[in-house]
Amino acid sequence: MYLIVTRAFPPELGGMQSLMCGLSREMSKNFMIKVFADYQENHKEFDEKENFSIERVGGIKFLRKIRKAQLINQFLIENKVKGVIADHWKSLELIKTDKKKYCLIHGKEINHRKGSALNKRVIKVLNNVERVIANSEFTKNLAIDSGVNKDKVIVINPGVDQAQDLNKKSLEKVESLLKLKSPRLITVSRFDKRKNHEKVIMSLRNLKQIFPNIVYICIGYGDEEENIKNLVKELDLNSQVMFFKDISNELKNSLLSKSDIFVMPSIIHKSSVEGFGIAYVEAAQFGVASLGGKDGGASDAIDHNKTGLICDGNNLDDIYSSLNFMIENKRYLEFGKNAKNYVSKFQWDRVVEEYKKILI
Repeated sequence: MYLIVTRAFPPELGGMQSLMCGLSREMSKNFMIKVFADYQENHKEFDEKENFSIERVGGIKFLRKIRKAQLINQFLIENKVKGVIADHWKSLELIKTDKKKYCLIHGKEINHRKGSALNKRVIKVLNNVERVIANSEFTKNLAIDSGVNKDKVIVINPGVDQAQDLNKKSLEKVESLLKLKSPRLITVSRFDKRKNHEKVIMSLRNLKQIFPNIVYICIGYGDEEENIKNLVKELDLNSQVMFFKDISNELKNSLLSKSDIFVMPSIIHKSSVEGFGIAYVEAAQFGVASLGGKDGGASDAIDHNKTGLICDGNNLDDIYSSLNFMIENKRYLEFGKNAKNYVSKFQWDRVVEEYKKILI
């Protein structure tokens, strides 16, 4: 049996939640597993559908961490467990066991100043596990530069579930929404500084002079939402930018599938960094090309000049010229076709084989 210890798990939405759920489901096909996850409202209906055991732990954050660790430590004493796989170094910080421990790392949670109190805590945990599993080469290098033993760090990119066939009604709804708008840019992400919506919108002001029917679809919510909407008004781009939030997965995927370029030229903002970018892979499943930023792990998800482009997200001219290049002569069509073929390497049935190599 393996334990999967996670702070992020469905029914809560998000990339980390999808990653840990996908890993749990795929692992359960090969091993007996038990998941220890944080409490979520309406979790019972979700948990009952899964074919593995999920134990939820509630309470305020600090006390929850302690209580969760106590439950896991007791479970490890009373049961035959081969190893513990955690989503975050903090999930392992209070776990006391001589069983093999494995920790996934993603980027921003380990990106602390070397020698700082947080950095020391990270290193103490990660240098005492069997393997540190980085989501990209970028995150691997970040960990090593932070002081993690390089012999412990391996790269296993996040997996994705195979894309489901889309509902005809939903696709027709999207077509009626977008009508004659083309080309179609899209971003599915939180409205955070590092996602760089701002510079995409600034590029759009110039792109609309060449492509008057261009549209930019923004799906998500977050701290920067009001600032981004104000920028759209200021630049008189209300006709070019469409905002969606709290929409169904079906509608989100239909909007993705009817788009031409997934745009997320991420930057490093303070300690926040895009460790990988599963959203690029999700777009690729629908044959959509991507534009990513050089600062972060996007280059693991995007094959530059084949499935999309990597640009300097801090450079407005580079974002503009990259988008212009992809739109000119509809180069995004070839990139999108390549992306759909490339994405098979990220499907869970392949990714889990990489986990099996280090677990068995």
